[in-house]
Amino acid sequence: MKIIDTTTFFEEHLMMELRFNILDPFIDKFIVSEARFSHSGKEKEIKFSKKDFPKFESKIVHLVVDKDPVDIINKTNLTTIELRQNSIMRIKEQRNYIAKSLNEYSSDDYIIHSDNDEIPNLEVFNFKENKKKIVIFNQQLFYYKFNLGLLNVPWFGSKACKLKDLKTIDLLRATKNRKYPFYRLDTFFSDIKHQSVKIVENGGWHFSNLKNIEELERKFLNDENHSEYEEKGHSLERIKANILNRSIDYNHKAKKDSDERFNSTKLQVIDKNILPDYIQNNLKKYENWFEND
Repeated sequence: MKIIDTTTFFEEHLMMELRFNILDPFIDKFIVSEARFSHSGKEKEIKFSKKDFPKFESKIVHLVVDKDPVDIINKTNLTTIELRQNSIMRIKEQRNYIAKSLNEYSSDDYIIHSDNDEIPNLEVFNFKENKKKIVIFNQQLFYYKFNLGLLNVPWFGSKACKLKDLKTIDLLRATKNRKYPFYRLDTFFSDIKHQSVKIVENGGWHFSNLKNIEELERKFLNDENHSEYEEKGHSLERIKANILNRSIDYNHKAKKDSDERFNSTKLQVIDKNILPDYIQNNLKKYENWFEND
């Protein structure tokens, strides 16, 4: 049985360095999908190279998505909803492109998919002993620094299944973060609702927005929510203020379609002991990514 880690890439070199080092003892192959278009549709250079990670080069497969999705909405003056629809289609295309490199694996091999800043804790879970169809990792949420984040906010980032149970990468990503009871007949007709689910507690780390200020602005202008970022008039000054104030412009506890979801939320200083061993063993190397208490 092999375990294949899959993710997408924009320009997150720090996250990939962490991901490879933390997951390497458990992973047989890393698959990285990169597109020539950002999620906002801007053409970009290919920035990932296996040679930047020589220790793991033989384990890495780098895929390049050359074209925009065929069903993209092409017209002038796109609405906010249409801009978001285009972003979602580009993300879906980049994720599902990973399937092109899966033919060589067995149906009983496991595939993990996450955004590259969502790193599963594979020290607490043994795939060989798993009896469930879907595995979902409940992860600790961090922002800006390795020791700033939100306690008691569940983040279900990394998800896994055997290749024989995989429909598409995007559907695996969209899997609902719960186990449905046997009497929920709708699960038999759904690709994202499942009865056979294992939720892995202490399931890893979501290191959101560990970037410098300029990188954060590029991310916000090019990711799935770029239209909302632009609409609200955010700026480099706002990013600087949020980092200084240890806050984010998002309320994870608000309802999805509520205006309150963009309310400011204060971050907390989190104990270093919950970080991956790799980071704890390299505190000097990453000292600039820690907030002083």
